[in-house]
Amino acid sequence: MPPFDVPEGDPFGPHNLPYGVFSRPAAGTDRSIGVRLGDHVLDAGAAARTLGSPYETLLARPTLNPLLAAGRTAWSDVRRALTAWVTVPAHRETVKPLLYPLSEVTLHLPFEVADYVDFYASENHARNVGQIFRPDAADSLTPNWKHLPIGYHGRSGTVVVSGTEVIRPSGQRRTPGDETPVFGPSVRLDIEAEVGFVVGTPSPMGTPVPLSGFRDHVFGLCLLNDWSARDIQAWEYVPLGPFLGKSFATSVSAWITPLDALEDARVAPPERTHPLLPYLDDSAAPSPSASDSAPASPEEPGGYDLRISIAINGQVVSEPPFSTMYWTAAQQLAHLTVNGASLRTGDLFASGTVSGPARHERGSLLELTWNGRDALELPDGKRTFLEDGDEVTLAAWAPGPDGTRVGLGEVTGRITPSTVPGP
Repeated sequence: MPPFDVPEGDPFGPHNLPYGVFSRPAAGTDRSIGVRLGDHVLDAGAAARTLGSPYETLLARPTLNPLLAAGRTAWSDVRRALTAWVTVPAHRETVKPLLYPLSEVTLHLPFEVADYVDFYASENHARNVGQIFRPDAADSLTPNWKHLPIGYHGRSGTVVVSGTEVIRPSGQRRTPGDETPVFGPSVRLDIEAEVGFVVGTPSPMGTPVPLSGFRDHVFGLCLLNDWSARDIQAWEYVPLGPFLGKSFATSVSAWITPLDALEDARVAPPERTHPLLPYLDDSAAPSPSASDSAPASPEEPGGYDLRISIAINGQVVSEPPFSTMYWTAAQQLAHLTVNGASLRTGDLFASGTVSGPARHERGSLLELTWNGRDALELPDGKRTFLEDGDEVTLAAWAPGPDGTRVGLGEVTGRITPSTVPGP
């Protein structure tokens, strides 16, 4: 079958068209913006140049950042053009030579990451963690959890593209029986299945972004694995939260799915059980005269129906549903800017671990093994936390138009031994 044609039902058909950055060994080290179509990638910059498109200035680049910064109108216009290039028969002979098999290209980090923030938005995950570490507490949630999206600032410099090996981190840890901490490689290395949101349009310092501004600032989303060294994290996190237990690596997909491809996946979030302050309240529609701080319309639900799977060494161990997330990405963006913090093109903020109510829907090994108590049975042996050589793959799809599926690019990482010796 010619590469221009995509089999019916392919989750990466013309209804999807996620963006990435690739290079071809035959063309040297030059990087190009690509758009995925089935098991091929279209050189979007070359297509724009060949077809005389005005969008060449945005697409003939080695990174997505110029397109991200161009804003929502440009995003929609470029998407319409790309859809035409891969569907209109008149473009076939021009476009076909610019499609390359994925097996023949190298994929790179698709955008330059500015700031990185990670949230804690799944009630199921938060309750599981609370029950594990505070079993005697009257409420497994902290008092602030249902009033604001809890988050922490991560390290943008260690965000890596899918396929990058993850070196086992070393650091301090102390078990309950130790009088003093010890130093060495983490022995409780974990995963966190998450969804990352990529900011395109920046915002000025001192100007919060309201709920209604989410789609004007966020270009798209991707799968994300926030690798976590639970033993290092447990010793360091009081009182300021995650630090070295998180900052060694965060893996993201090579493909960014534009929000416009996910219109049919939008769903209402779970019912709120606590009243929210106005800047987070997404329950009422704004009036025509409402200010920019008015809540979002219920006709534009803030949740997304994404079906995620987690595989370790090829064995699926969990299927977390993103539709159960208590806090939406729009609320997270509103909260992270409500103090006047500005947005920059390339900012990345992550949902936090996605976990559903059932055991097979938990998004971390911490929960799946209940902090190491209940080992997972895998074909190659039992696991409580990750061992050297283990490969973790996150995959996902979302409902698309006319019964199609929208595929999200996989994110994969393999654990390699620590390179830092103990003292």
